Amino acid sequence: MALTRTPGVRLADSASEAYRYPLLIKQLLHTPLATSPDEQIVYRDRHRYRYSEFAERLPRLGGALHRLGVDPGSTVAVMDWDSHRFLECYFAIPMSGAVLQTVNTRLAPEQIRFTLEDSGAQTLLFHRDFLPLVESLRPHLPGVRTFVILDDEATPDRPAFVAAAYEELLAEPAAGFEFGEFDENAVATTFHTTGTTGRPKAVVFTHRQIVLHTLAGIGSLASATHGQSFRRGGVYMPLTPMFHVHAWGMPYIATLLGVKQVYPGRYQPEELLALRAREGVTYSHCVPTVLRMVLSTAKQLGVDLGGWTITIGGSALPLGLAREALDAGIDVHAGYGMSETGPVLTVARLDGTESDPEERIRRRCLAGRPIPLVELRIADESMRIQPRDGVSTGEVIVRAPWLTPGYAGDPAASEQLWRGGYLHTQDVGAILPTGELRISDRLKDVIKSGGEWISSLQLEEIISHVPDVAEAAVVGEADPLWGERPHAHVVPRGRTDAERLAESVRAAVGAEVERGVLPKYAIPERVTITAALPKTSVGKIDKRRLREGPG
Repeated sequence: MALTRTPGVRLADSASEAYRYPLLIKQLLHTPLATSPDEQIVYRDRHRYRYSEFAERLPRLGGALHRLGVDPGSTVAVMDWDSHRFLECYFAIPMSGAVLQTVNTRLAPEQIRFTLEDSGAQTLLFHRDFLPLVESLRPHLPGVRTFVILDDEATPDRPAFVAAAYEELLAEPAAGFEFGEFDENAVATTFHTTGTTGRPKAVVFTHRQIVLHTLAGIGSLASATHGQSFRRGGVYMPLTPMFHVHAWGMPYIATLLGVKQVYPGRYQPEELLALRAREGVTYSHCVPTVLRMVLSTAKQLGVDLGGWTITIGGSALPLGLAREALDAGIDVHAGYGMSETGPVLTVARLDGTESDPEERIRRRCLAGRPIPLVELRIADESMRIQPRDGVSTGEVIVRAPWLTPGYAGDPAASEQLWRGGYLHTQDVGAILPTGELRISDRLKDVIKSGGEWISSLQLEEIISHVPDVAEAAVVGEADPLWGERPHAHVVPRGRTDAERLAESVRAAVGAEVERGVLPKYAIPERVTITAALPKTSVGKIDKRRLREGPG
């Protein structure tokens, strides 16, 4: 009987030996091992090996974890700097059927304890740098039974509670250990969101979701024709910690592409620039704070940054920062996503039709177009879908096959996240007729003044162009007459007169008021000049702390 091909009907017959091909993380290794087995994976100036050697180490790690009692479904937590070891854990732990928990080491100790306990981690792999922290937390982590220490150097001594050293485990042969096959919908990874309110929430992602996100990411980044791309032949170095949302999924993408990968360890500006020059890095990704750090250090050292493409996410890419990066030779552009979305949803890029230089910069700073398989819409408070006219605004809601199904152990928050069948991002934006997304604010950061909404991001963008401004954040401050008024917090660029800078900020916003772009009440009531802005553990500006004020 012939195979059934009626639309909407499953194939009725198939060969009994047909391979169903589950979308498991291990499948990402087939292509690079066939096409790029001799390409390199580099860790600082300390370790360098080939993809073929990487593949040999994975079953050794899987087998060692199995001997330590790691069974399918159990959780293995990892605390490390960006390294080849972390990359091995990205693959070997979920490939063995266990769950990889990436621990945000920038959280407060109590929050780290909570995330380890909440994840149910039974095994913890940690870098020696975190030994004092682990020793202090260990009495409060009865569920963690096995500890493995990670060392950059051969260090024979280790505390009595540590079962083994990482490299000692991998020195043992795999002894016939093989990565089996299982349901592609099995959980592969978990980590905790790092919001500015409440306790961190656990999100989970399956093998299928990670594979699909990897394929869609390649489809987007490698298809650009006018720059802002990452493809075979490039050299990858993350500037987003590997504990944060799979380092935006890029280590999986880089591995599938079979490109040279460079892992910098702990982020130190001078070392990052030296490593980038020595290894020929062509592609990285980071938050705006890290880009500012890189640009500042490169300027001090007189380092050429030409030939480097950097994707910016986590926070909006200000026009002033984009212009500074372009002047330094960086092909900079924005992307958009969040922890709950695995994370990438959109990527900004040029299409070659822009004749105005300022327009080219503006388009680089948009959130961009959806990557393959992402359905992105704008909805009002009643979930009515808004037109794609670049004017109508609302909350950004999305569907994609790799979005987290919810927060583990928090059904109420999960229902709120997915109300109406779409994941709610809590971001306010508009979709242009070209399909590009423009984010105007976070729902919680919109300033409500005199019954009207003022975009804090728009004000920050205007202020960022003031010559002596290095960084700016605007929050709403309670006002008895207007409800809220804008309060600008500004970090000066070098030494400057605070009062004069505050007046320059007000004048810049006032100029946009005169142009009719903003209402008069958008001029900041207060301008605070400060040495630094508070940041979250992943480098975003912590507006909650700004709203709360000192103390």
